Amino acid sequence: MGKLNEFLNRQIIQKDVGEETFLTWKETISYALGRGAQGMSTSMTSSKYINYFLTNVLFRKIPGEQALSIASNIRFFCGIFDAINDPIMGILVDRTRTKDGQMRPYIKWAPWFVSLVMILFFIGSANAPLVFNVIYTTILFVGLDVTYTAFDIPMGALAFSITPSGIERTKLFGVSSIVRSVVGALPQVFVAAAAWLPYFNDHTPQAYLTSATVSAIGIIFLTRLTFRNTRERAEHREDVPSVKECFALLFQNRPLLMLFLGNIFFVLCKIAEQVSFYFVADLMFNRKYNVVIDVIKFPGFLLAGILVPMLIEKAGRRADSRRFYQLCCVSAIVIHALFAVVTYRGLMLKEPGTSVSLLTGIFVVLFTGLTTIPLEFKNLIQKEMEAETVDYIEWKTGRRVEGIMLSIMSFTGKIENTFSSSIGLAILGWTGYVNHAEGSIAQNDPTNWALFLMTTIVPAVGYLLMLVSIHFYNITGAGHHKMMRDIMAARAARKEEKQAAAPAQTLPEH
Repeated sequence: MGKLNEFLNRQIIQKDVGEETFLTWKETISYALGRGAQGMSTSMTSSKYINYFLTNVLFRKIPGEQALSIASNIRFFCGIFDAINDPIMGILVDRTRTKDGQMRPYIKWAPWFVSLVMILFFIGSANAPLVFNVIYTTILFVGLDVTYTAFDIPMGALAFSITPSGIERTKLFGVSSIVRSVVGALPQVFVAAAAWLPYFNDHTPQAYLTSATVSAIGIIFLTRLTFRNTRERAEHREDVPSVKECFALLFQNRPLLMLFLGNIFFVLCKIAEQVSFYFVADLMFNRKYNVVIDVIKFPGFLLAGILVPMLIEKAGRRADSRRFYQLCCVSAIVIHALFAVVTYRGLMLKEPGTSVSLLTGIFVVLFTGLTTIPLEFKNLIQKEMEAETVDYIEWKTGRRVEGIMLSIMSFTGKIENTFSSSIGLAILGWTGYVNHAEGSIAQNDPTNWALFLMTTIVPAVGYLLMLVSIHFYNITGAGHHKMMRDIMAARAARKEEKQAAAPAQTLPEH
């Protein structure tokens, strides 16, 4: 026990990296477990599985085209509301002042509501009237959006406030990425593995509800550790910024705008994830590959979580987030192009209504794993770039508003999920997709072509467009380190001014 405590109290950065560091392993792991809780929530409510639940479980008794249309509209309009909801939450965080800080009070209470709404969502039954299911699902989707946002924005903002060190933040993001990938994947793996289990293979709705219930318990437990063991270290002025001031700061943040545009183009890359379950069930024609494809993504999370912080720490002052991001995009373009070339014959020229050959299945699994590597490397370095945009505003204005800045990135993330999901479902509907509750049904050629292109070529186009926007991201290398020196100097100067202005304390007379 003594050695465990010694490890937990040890700092995560042991060597001199040219800037002050703060984080211990206890605080880092506690934050990462909160990220794992977020992963459990998004696995159940924002991933490819919820689309399949809507079209092939909840609305399975109506024609496939109608089911896809209803699901697409629900995801689209609720997603737009969710995206708009993010800046509101960001402003609330920036205007919050409590003894527990700005972000931690939300982390303490919001997960309870997230868990409750998530369980209620998966109680829905296909036997209920269609109108009731549409209304019930829409209301619960809005509930999921509001409660998760109240949890998501503070969690992300806490990472920006927990330490001013960019190198330390990158390591924090790396550990969080690994923990989130492991813990967050558990609900997905269970739902995917249901095809292998005797009871759940014939009871798909029960598989979803069981996974949601276990996830809800895990979310509440893990976030309590985050609340108890983390600290907010950023300096915030006592005066609360007005709503107008919060939005005005956005227009002074060119790096944030470039990340915003990159995320908009990333919609094309996200479509592949949203139709992945359909790709396996209908194009590969073998649902058992789902669990293998989910598991093969883990090495990407693991490699990113380990290697990105190591590379950034080793580079030190020479680290350049923009170049790293660009390299990830180029690598992803090459891998997706090879994915299309290598698997074309095995996927598109096989006999309709038959499972892919073992060789083609291996290639699909292999390339799915490979595409995850540059994706997760990009996602991890982008977390530090988002933190840099918060520093950038403090550098220019003296104001620090993690909530509103993070909410803009979260806004684009919600737009990604909303549009990628809606586009994927809409395209399947346009091509004449036929839904099915259990088993497999042969799809037509346009649907198969759509699934193939949305998984291979379309993401490559998205990464190409992202390269254009990130070229204009203007926080690079030495310039970033100069910005941080200026920020720390300004903070020190303000601290000295406060100390000088404070009335001198006199000793009591005896």
